[in-house]
Amino acid sequence: MELSSKKKLHALSLAEKIQVLELLDESKMSQSEVARRFQVSQPQISRICKNKEKLLADWCSGTANRERKRKRESKYSGIDEALLCWYHIARAKAWDVTGPMLLHKAKELADIMGQDFVPSIGWLVRWKRRNNVGFGARHVLAPPFPPEPPPPGPTSQAQPPLSLKDFSPEDVFGCAEVPLLYRAVPGRGGARDRVQVLLCANSRGTEKRRVWVSGLRAAPTCLFGVSGAALPASYHPDLGVPWSEWLAQFDRDMARQGRRVTLLLAARVAEGLAGRPGLRHVRLLPLAADGSTPSLPGSVVRAFRTHYRHRLLGKLAAVRSKRAGASLAEAAAGITVLDALHMAAAAWAKVPPQLIGSSFVQEGLAPCKMSPSPDQASEMPPVPGGLSLEEFSRFVDLEGEEPASGGCKEETGTEDEAGAGEDGLGPLPTKADALRALGTLRRWLECNGTSPELFEKFYACEEEVERLCGS
Repeated sequence: MELSSKKKLHALSLAEKIQVLELLDESKMSQSEVARRFQVSQPQISRICKNKEKLLADWCSGTANRERKRKRESKYSGIDEALLCWYHIARAKAWDVTGPMLLHKAKELADIMGQDFVPSIGWLVRWKRRNNVGFGARHVLAPPFPPEPPPPGPTSQAQPPLSLKDFSPEDVFGCAEVPLLYRAVPGRGGARDRVQVLLCANSRGTEKRRVWVSGLRAAPTCLFGVSGAALPASYHPDLGVPWSEWLAQFDRDMARQGRRVTLLLAARVAEGLAGRPGLRHVRLLPLAADGSTPSLPGSVVRAFRTHYRHRLLGKLAAVRSKRAGASLAEAAAGITVLDALHMAAAAWAKVPPQLIGSSFVQEGLAPCKMSPSPDQASEMPPVPGGLSLEEFSRFVDLEGEEPASGGCKEETGTEDEAGAGEDGLGPLPTKADALRALGTLRRWLECNGTSPELFEKFYACEEEVERLCGS
């Protein structure tokens, strides 16, 4: 005698369950008759009727996989729903959402929720299957809820542009072209050659882009034999920022990190880049054409200039101690474009992240509220000796007072001769020897390729030696 086997369970897909509901609503068929037609049990049809509202909501949402037969809830349902919400917004904005982007965003959401979760490829495949992501033709989905209207009435703080709210503070960058009289001296009009410095940082101040310096000479003699990769800043020969080249590099860097960021730009710059194709990971956000809103807060630019001027005065004092009788203007004539690259990189590194973050908030350029740092003033360099606070302040703001006066003029000076010593070990090292040794070491590092981290350590050593030489 043959043993009776268990009846195989026949599960219905979402599309079939909707057909069941339509048959029950539009015809006079009973639940048993519908069950026989779909070859399922009558209790299964009864459960479909009880879940009618939920099934219809899934069907109308357009996001559910209509061929899926069972809906298992994810262990990380909160992350699942948050990622789906982000996906809706991204597709509504016609972004090209990729698998690595979804994995990166899922991890970011898990960290925000405080969950110990590392998304895998398998998890992403199941998430896409659950939510009908990537099935069939690509289409733009409407967001699950309308955007919140802005609060009525005036506010005390400037409101950021609405599109900034689509990005996290780490992904909102501001940049500015900063004119710099790189070898100016206080109270004098000589040796005042101008370069353009491009500064860029995110609104948290946690990420600063590499400094770009533009000059007037295609190949200054000071750059001969120098490895560009070893330098802490980039040099471009023309006076003016090479926006196409710089943006292309920025876009490649963001692509490697799997990020999409927005870049605040002055209206005049954005107009010149309006037809530029190929930027997939950097979104340009032009600011007001009247220039009322800076693309990088003015306090950040001034902090950079303050650190640069402080560093420049320290170097000039050291040079004068090496060349007896040299005036400040004569010492400044020996400052090269290569010196300016190093000093600009050192000055940018010293601008504190807290000041950058607070400045973005005060200018209304941050996508969320951040409390300003209470110790901004204490992080600025002290006023150099021999200058009053007012004199140093005028020296920092020198670019706003006088126009540029020509190209980069390289000058060389004679080296001091070392004196003879009285012991058998040769002459004692002099201040000039120490400064020459610093120049030799820096030259060796430039020509043999090293890391920016090593240059930061070198700057600290160089500054201390120059302080001792100038005392």
